[in-house]
Amino acid sequence: MKIALMDSGIGLLAAAAAVRRLRPDAELVLSSDPGSMPWGPRTPEDLTALALDVARAAAAQRPDALIIACNTASVHALPAIRAELEPALPVIGTVPAIKPAAAGGGSVAIWATPATTGSPYQRGLIAEFGGTAEVTEVPCPGLADAVEHGDEAAIDRAVAAAAALTPSDVRAVVLGCTHYELVATRIRDAVQRPGRPPLALHASAGAVAAQALRRIGAEPTPTAAPSGALTVLRAGRVAALPDAALTYAEGRILAAGAPVR
Repeated sequence: MKIALMDSGIGLLAAAAAVRRLRPDAELVLSSDPGSMPWGPRTPEDLTALALDVARAAAAQRPDALIIACNTASVHALPAIRAELEPALPVIGTVPAIKPAAAGGGSVAIWATPATTGSPYQRGLIAEFGGTAEVTEVPCPGLADAVEHGDEAAIDRAVAAAAALTPSDVRAVVLGCTHYELVATRIRDAVQRPGRPPLALHASAGAVAAQALRRIGAEPTPTAAPSGALTVLRAGRVAALPDAALTYAEGRILAAGAPVR
């Protein structure tokens, strides 16, 4: 079994690690193009062209499924990628976990890139799945870039700035960018208020990984031997995991689980 994942950069690590936990024997392909990051400020046409290139590089490895582990690419490029690659290659997009976060009502915040915050796409998800929850959209300028480069000081600044915009009575936070999942603990620590119930964080990696297995008719087998190889593509060329990836637990899980080729 071979599962490919794509993103502009290392935001795909969380979903890749989730696949590795469910199927340690699955071969993984990580396809990215960090030289073109960030994708958010680009026009939809430019972003779609870049995402298609990254998807084609992944598809050339002949995977059984392709996960678009990027919220922005899923918003703008998912239809084009599916039109080109399906039905031969199942393509799974990433959607912010607004529905489960809002199910309990109360105050909910969605942390997302400035390009996604306030977008018709996100507003449509809120209208469809927000229910009775009071949903606050929180832009997080610079956070994805800081995570991409493993810049600890910049991560702290961006998280603190977003936390300051988050309502003090927030019950749940939706991580609306896959990069944010890599610093989920830091986000929780910054937003949790003394005396408040434990903050719920809602990410997408686990659900996306499970959906990929369902699409190809595979069952989770977390006790399987960690035999699946790891192929890293950057701008279509075979490369090593970047050093920044190894600063996160998800990157270390992938590096330790099987030989990188």
